[in-house]
Amino acid sequence: MWRLCEWLNEPAQWAVEHSGLHVTTEARTDFWRETGYGYTRDNGHFFGQKVERDFTATLRIRAKYAGQFDQAGLMIRIDESRWIKFGTEFFDGRSILSSVVTLDRSDWAIGAFAGSMDDFHVQATLKNGALHLEASQDGQSWTLMRLAPFPSSPLTFVGPMCCTPERAGLNVVFSNFDVELKAAG
Repeated sequence: MWRLCEWLNEPAQWAVEHSGLHVTTEARTDFWRETGYGYTRDNGHFFGQKVERDFTATLRIRAKYAGQFDQAGLMIRIDESRWIKFGTEFFDGRSILSSVVTLDRSDWAIGAFAGSMDDFHVQATLKNGALHLEASQDGQSWTLMRLAPFPSSPLTFVGPMCCTPERAGLNVVFSNFDVELKAAG
């Protein structure tokens, strides 16, 4: 799958190895638009695959989070003002589930997860303008974390994303990345 992806904001340190895509974040990287903080950042690391119809994407994420707002997960992106990111984020001393839906302005939803955030799976299904975001400890049993409207587009990018708004140096391993296209209609 990695051969189908291309970088938005390529980090200086990354490699595809047998165990997956290894990424080390750069300083003060993020994806965010305006809400609550008054700024826009679009410089996080995103390795996306082009998708031309509805899909289900899955991804395994492994990392040791330490800095405020360290984050890694799955991104679905149409352009700089229409995207989502879903995964984990280090907030107030602990890892939490985090999702941001951005349609011109970003929102932020957080939640607890019963399993380990150091090694977990996410899944996103986009179908008919609805986005289902799910999390799993084992990649087999899924829990719905969010249902949100999100526009279908003739061209969308999907893939792993990571960023560290307050520091540099988060090491993330992404694996088990898969995109299953949905039948048209």
